[in-house]
Amino acid sequence: MAQQKSKSNKKQEIKFELPKKLPKKVIIQVKKQSFFGSTPFLLLLGLLIYLTSSLGSSSFQQEIPIGDLVKKINEEKIQDVVVNGDRVDVLQKDGTKVYAKKESGISFDQILSNNNIDRSKISGKLEVVHKVNFLDVLSPLLMFVLPVVILFFFLKQMKGQSGEIMSFGKSRAKVFTKGQQKVTFKDVAGCEEAKREMMEIVDFLKYPAKYRKLGARIPKGVLLVGPSGVGKTLLARAIAGEAGVPFFSVAGSEFMEMLVGVGSSRVRDLFNMARERQPSLIFIDEVDAIGRQRGMGIGGGHDEREQTLNQILIEMDGFDVRTNVIVLAATNRPDMLDPALIRPGRFDRTITIPLPDLQDREEIIKIHMNGKPIDEKVSVEKLARKTVGFSGADLENMLNEAAILTARENRDKIIEKDLEEASLKVTIGSERRTLQTDEEKKMTAYHESGHALVAASVKESDPVQRVSIVARGQTLGHTDVPPERDRYQLTQTRITSLITTMLGGRAAEEIVFNEFTAGASNDIKRATELARKMVTEYGMSSLGPINYEAKSDFSWLAKEFGESSQISDEMSSKIDSEIEKIIGSCYKEAKVILTEKRSTLDKVSTKLLEKETLDGDEFKELIN
Repeated sequence: MAQQKSKSNKKQEIKFELPKKLPKKVIIQVKKQSFFGSTPFLLLLGLLIYLTSSLGSSSFQQEIPIGDLVKKINEEKIQDVVVNGDRVDVLQKDGTKVYAKKESGISFDQILSNNNIDRSKISGKLEVVHKVNFLDVLSPLLMFVLPVVILFFFLKQMKGQSGEIMSFGKSRAKVFTKGQQKVTFKDVAGCEEAKREMMEIVDFLKYPAKYRKLGARIPKGVLLVGPSGVGKTLLARAIAGEAGVPFFSVAGSEFMEMLVGVGSSRVRDLFNMARERQPSLIFIDEVDAIGRQRGMGIGGGHDEREQTLNQILIEMDGFDVRTNVIVLAATNRPDMLDPALIRPGRFDRTITIPLPDLQDREEIIKIHMNGKPIDEKVSVEKLARKTVGFSGADLENMLNEAAILTARENRDKIIEKDLEEASLKVTIGSERRTLQTDEEKKMTAYHESGHALVAASVKESDPVQRVSIVARGQTLGHTDVPPERDRYQLTQTRITSLITTMLGGRAAEEIVFNEFTAGASNDIKRATELARKMVTEYGMSSLGPINYEAKSDFSWLAKEFGESSQISDEMSSKIDSEIEKIIGSCYKEAKVILTEKRSTLDKVSTKLLEKETLDGDEFKELIN
């Protein structure tokens, strides 16, 4: 027992040791909570509900008609009467409490007088009180104060999302001060010609006196034109990083607002901010959102956009010679811009940024390979040759998808197979397994074999890199014939060969099955578009070198309304005949090729059904 007692005492000994050195500051972070969700507000709301219910229902529970009350007073059965407004609380001699309601505008004494009843018949007191009913106070309070409180609540919510109500006219441009913009031209691969022109702008910003001394005027605006993903925004950031000047970045759509005049106000505020911090750069991304041609109140335009554009024109015209502010703008739809916006004196320079060529793609791939474990066998040059037509954004996405695929398969390095799969995923889509019958698979195999065999037989065609009957995206199979090199001219022979290759799948279906499938719809669509361009734009038909497309300055507007051209019905009929002639000739050629090489077509299709995918070398071995 003694041992057990000592053990229990030992267990109860708890020592607390204070730290020798206490911290000087103890910072307690309290999460900010809205008043409407706080405990005081909930308590106050509960109190109001309680008071309303308690005051609305008193201890005088039973209501009697005022006539019965008068009768009971006359019979001397009433002890006390308390009149509060139109309510009469009554204590009867038997101890019960009741109440009655009298008419408004008439006193209780007058009621007694009208019924010839003396006040002395009330045994106790007759008291008239003038208490203020809580409901009488609460009703106007809820009527006038509650809407104000609700409005305040919504404005507070809007403040957290889109700024204060009074700041609608303020610019929403993101401001990067000197040193914040870390991107330089070293981080931008390719675009050498564009970077050379950009370096002049950097020199303008750094040493403006050198140019003023020679009478040169600093450019007011530079328009960056190019397809999506080629690096227009990245180049603008690189200029700011090289020059080390404040950089104001804003999208064209951010000027537009529901309220009239907000866009113009934001433009003024943006340019004032830039002048205060000059030398500086203003970058407007997607300028076509506000820079569309004026005077067109239909097709997507409205007065607010025109007023915003007018303000931009005024601000750029108002630049003083000594003002050291340059406006950069980016767009991939230069044909839609207003002529007054792109004239000299506003946007003095137009820099075209094309899709990267072979050398540019190699540099871009090397930049995006940094930080990724790439297998030594991967050839950057070979990868660049396989990605003709890819933009910088496409290349970055391809390498990212390859890294994700490698991680999914628990490997340590990205191999060439991952990069090939990633390039197909970027251009066509991911693999998907479909439940096809054997007959459907066979038709798909012959369709893709027809494409591949025709592509290997026509003139000026690129080599086939892959043939597959594995479904991807919206297709049941694909034939990959990427350009072997960057091409800057399209000959009539090459375009005709492309159309013939596109129709090879449909020709194979007719030869083998004497049947057509809907799988060739996209091939037919692309072939028809190419044939139409040959006739209406390229002048590659018997109609001669004449452009039959819309000739007005508002051709983009005509396209929005479905008007492809401004030509007569007779000429339109001739154009259709020429398109039909081109398509018919190419389809006939595809059928001739596949009929002559029917045994090879069967061989490739059989191999496809067996392996599902053939690479370029396997396909070449089969047809040779």
